[in-house]
Amino acid sequence: MEAGCDEAGRGSYAGPVFAAAVVLSMDFFHPLLNDSKQVTVNIRRELRIFIEQYALDFAVAMVDNEEIDRINILKASFRAMHIAISQLKKQPQFLLIDGNRFTPYGGIPHHCIVKGDENYSSIAAASILAKTYRDEYMEKLHDEFPHYCWKNNKGYGTEEHRRNIEEFGLCKYHRKSYNIHPVQSEIFE
Repeated sequence: MEAGCDEAGRGSYAGPVFAAAVVLSMDFFHPLLNDSKQVTVNIRRELRIFIEQYALDFAVAMVDNEEIDRINILKASFRAMHIAISQLKKQPQFLLIDGNRFTPYGGIPHHCIVKGDENYSSIAAASILAKTYRDEYMEKLHDEFPHYCWKNNKGYGTEEHRRNIEEFGLCKYHRKSYNIHPVQSEIFE
C-alpha cells in the first residue's frame, strides 16, 4: 500500500504550507484528476469531494508561517508531509513524493518524482487536497486582513499583494524569512 504526498503554499509570501497524504485503491479513477495547478477552482472542489469519498485513506496537515520562519520552507514542507502521513489510519508501506527530495519518514521507503502530480493519481489527489484546504484557510485569513486580497492571491506574490505589502507592511501571517520585496528589505534587518 502506497501513499502519495504533495504540498501547497511553498512559494507563498504569507500563510502556512499545507501537505496531504493520500492512499488510493488500484481502481481509483476520475477523468479530471491532475496536478492542482492544471485544473480550475471548480474542478478542484469537485475532485476534493470525490477524493474524500473514495480514497482508502487521506490526511491533511499544515505548518504555520512562524515555524516556516524558524526551520525554513523546505523543512516545513517535509514536516507537513510527515504530519499528514502520521495521521493516516492505514500505515503505508511506500511513499510517493512530489518533488526531487524528501526527509525519510519512519523507515518507510519513498521515491521522489519531479512532476509526480502529473503522473501519479495518489500524488495528484494529494495535490488537490493540499491546495483546496490551503485555499480555504487563506480565504478565512482574508477576513482578518482583507487589504492583502488573499481571497484572490492566496498569499502568493502577485503584483497586487506586493503593492499592498508596500502600503500596509507585513502582518503576523507573512513569512518574515522571505525577502518579499526590495522596498521591504529594511523590515528584515
